[in-house]
Amino acid sequence: MAISVVAETPLQDDIRVLVAELNATLLELTPPEFVSHLTVEQMAGPDTTVFIARDGGVAVACGALKRHDGGVGEVKRMYTRPSHRGRKIGAMIVERIEALARAEGLTRLVLETGDRHPAAPPPPPPPWTVYERAGFTRCGPVLDYPDSKWSVFYEKTLIPSSRRSP
Repeated sequence: MAISVVAETPLQDDIRVLVAELNATLLELTPPEFVSHLTVEQMAGPDTTVFIARDGGVAVACGALKRHDGGVGEVKRMYTRPSHRGRKIGAMIVERIEALARAEGLTRLVLETGDRHPAAPPPPPPPWTVYERAGFTRCGPVLDYPDSKWSVFYEKTLIPSSRRSP
């Protein structure tokens, strides 16, 4: 079946389970004091749009755009279930986040991600590969995140859709 990626409310039982899996994964890789979770209730706020990837109706991945002052959007809550990794679903979600950010006139996307990844054989690519392929570049700490050995920061300057040439 084809993967679909659409904006949905995170206040659904299957999305709550998906986010719980994401949280558990993060806590396996990073000390709790360095994990920046948004709850599903926070994800449902007016400043955040959540994208859900579904395979045959089953939620298999998520990601969100959280808006901040100054034309800044933050990529948050990116996760793909292990059963669906390697299928470029994360790239599909990042593409949707970026398209929405551009359409809304945001001028910069930023993100914080962990610097660790599971070591199960074969080792997966680092978690930031999807961002680098989408044109993000490493930068120093963003927003109010502390600089830490557990974090990697990325940014991407956006040209809003209305100003892009055809």
